[in-house]
Amino acid sequence: MKADALLIRNGLVIDPDSGMEGLRDVLVRGGKVAAVARDFSRSSRLPPGTVTLEARGCWVVPGLIDLHVHLREPGGEQSETIASGTRAAARGGVTTLVAMPNTRPVPDTPARLRRLRERIRRDAVVNVLPCAAVTDGQAGSRLADLEGLARAGAAAFSDDGRPVSDPRLMEEALFRAGRLGLPVLDHAEDPVLTGVGVVRESPASRRARWPGIPAESESAMALRDIALARRSGGRLHVCHVSCAQTLAVLRWAKCEGLPVTAEAAPHHFTLSLDDIPYGSSRRAADFKMKPPLGTPADRDALQAALADGTLDAIATDHAPHAPEAKACGVLRAPFGVIGLETLVPLSLELVRRKVLGRRRLIELLSAGPARVLGLRAKGSLRRGADGDVTVIDPAASFSVDGDFASASRNSPFIGRVLRGAVRATVVAGRLVYFRKDGGRPR
Repeated sequence: MKADALLIRNGLVIDPDSGMEGLRDVLVRGGKVAAVARDFSRSSRLPPGTVTLEARGCWVVPGLIDLHVHLREPGGEQSETIASGTRAAARGGVTTLVAMPNTRPVPDTPARLRRLRERIRRDAVVNVLPCAAVTDGQAGSRLADLEGLARAGAAAFSDDGRPVSDPRLMEEALFRAGRLGLPVLDHAEDPVLTGVGVVRESPASRRARWPGIPAESESAMALRDIALARRSGGRLHVCHVSCAQTLAVLRWAKCEGLPVTAEAAPHHFTLSLDDIPYGSSRRAADFKMKPPLGTPADRDALQAALADGTLDAIATDHAPHAPEAKACGVLRAPFGVIGLETLVPLSLELVRRKVLGRRRLIELLSAGPARVLGLRAKGSLRRGADGDVTVIDPAASFSVDGDFASASRNSPFIGRVLRGAVRATVVAGRLVYFRKDGGRPR
């Protein structure tokens, strides 16, 4: 639904960028935030034809920004499409997302990136920022045309699930991306240490006879790439941090003042390797992701790092796979779980448990990711900011029953009752998702 002006009234406005936290009305006009004020609905200043959205009992926050989403299109439409993935994003309160480049073909040339952007313009219901590949074909042997890709609209660079193993190539990529003012999104993994592992190395994995992945696979590569960022001056963003060792490296980098940021995913700060159903290879496939779930101590360390500023953002690493791909069991199934539609309730649990305050949580979901990407008009409800708004009902609860907007169902949270849901999602003043009832989001 699109209107000339949209008034969101009677909600608890939480805007970390401006320091606002209080009952206010938000007026969006012409695709931009026009005003935030008390009881705007009684004002004669409302434009004619203003549509009103009641937000009593809800939080009204800057549109959520997800730094790490796999839309699969082109080439993986059996698992997700731009249309289905962005509908899932809207249902999850995400107004802007970064689309990772592990598609077929890979967006590693300006022409391919421009074609991808045409698909996005045609099919997306939220803002989609394409991430371009670091190397040709994500093969790790030769750098892509980073300058041409930036001119074609790349928001960042990453080889995603294929880490750049050659340190000289990675240093050059960081240097060139830094000159362009764009971050390199780093999948920190040593493929040799990972080997054929499928879950985190532990006594439980050994008892199940499932090959394990040591935590050092992540932390060692993160340390290397942070050192390369220090040498090159480039901006490094460490994706989906999963273990305490990596957090120690990140704290060192921040103490040194290096241009390094990092994110954590809800599945890593909510679950641990103890939650994996080791007795069912089929069900365990929905708990198989890379990096793998860590120990309970890792999970708790991630929560603490979200609170103390070591981590800059929460990102879903939404990685859809068709049901038949996950049905072959944990040893053969691909890595990855979906996360867009469970982002809000899993993150809200940190507030309920008093790990985070409300404002800090919204910062991690909006203003923090905006800073990582240099998006000055997003992640804020200041006047003149983009009219992207998420309305959250913190008291609503629903059962995760597999009825997703995403084309895939590979979630480890199916069967759980979660608390907190998105009431409405607004992109540039346009209502792209609205939940009418108080139960399951529709």
